[in-house]
Amino acid sequence: MRSLLKWAFLLALMPCCGGCLPHSVSSTQVGIKVKKIALFGEVGVVDEPFEPGTYFFLPLINDWYTLDTTLKTLIMTFDSRNADLGMRDDLVFKTIDGNDISLDLNITYRIDPLKAGHLLKNVGLSDADIKDHIVRSIARSKPRDIFGQLTTEQFYDPIKRSEKAHETEKALNDVLNPYGIIVDGVKTKDYRFNPAYEMAIKDKKVADQKTQRYISETKAAKEDYKKKLQDANGDVNEMVAKVDGAYKQAELSSNAYYEQRKREAQAIRIEGEAEALAIKKMNEALTGNAGLAKVKLEVAKSLQNKKILVMPFNQGGIDIKSTNVNSLIETYGAKALSEKN
Repeated sequence: MRSLLKWAFLLALMPCCGGCLPHSVSSTQVGIKVKKIALFGEVGVVDEPFEPGTYFFLPLINDWYTLDTTLKTLIMTFDSRNADLGMRDDLVFKTIDGNDISLDLNITYRIDPLKAGHLLKNVGLSDADIKDHIVRSIARSKPRDIFGQLTTEQFYDPIKRSEKAHETEKALNDVLNPYGIIVDGVKTKDYRFNPAYEMAIKDKKVADQKTQRYISETKAAKEDYKKKLQDANGDVNEMVAKVDGAYKQAELSSNAYYEQRKREAQAIRIEGEAEALAIKKMNEALTGNAGLAKVKLEVAKSLQNKKILVMPFNQGGIDIKSTNVNSLIETYGAKALSEKN
């Protein structure tokens, strides 16, 4: 009886509606059909999505929706001119060490066409509904928890921020993928601390830079000192080597001179000993009869070819009385004259 009533109702509506109406799906969309009255099957969202093309359905008993499948960006920023809501929409939270910070964040996402019906049924009927009801609410809670794990100093490190952005992207996909939303990227933009604290951070960074510069200058001075010390050590070592060389040369020369004088002394001593031994032997020879004979021989040799004049002596002197003086004068005078001529 109920089925008959449905058919009767549809037959009554068709003349009023003028038949089926066309519904188009562009290349960047996915179509979702909702059955309000079903002659066959169940009433409600048709799970199978409609790909790009044109479809005809009876009006009144069917509703038709399209969702955009292109990449979208959720912009949460301090600058109200660029924010999606037209007002300040940045993330405000505390770092793990307790400092207040606000962070600009861009999240890119898209709809999974195969789960478009699920989105329509459980989230919203339009792209704006999906963005506001689920993407924004999840995107404002998860990043706070993850980026809040950084310290104030770590926020200045772009590598640390990038690591947390990838971690946030994974966490958002874990929550949104079952709904039919795929997050393709999370990008951090500007960030701001409390003005007074930010000034203190800047002052600290300036102080750290000065400290680092002083450390570098000190290190450079130490290296320069080490180099000069090495150069000085090299000069000292060279001087020591020269002095050692001169000393060794002088020592060798001294030793050579000493050895030479030592050999000369030994030669003189040996020569003196030989001469003394010869004199001793000669004295020994002269003390006997052979010595007297040798003395006589030497005297004879010295008197050889010499004229011997025999004069009479008396009581230790020449006996003038018995000497022929005239003959003596004549002899020596003639001799002296012959030698002069």
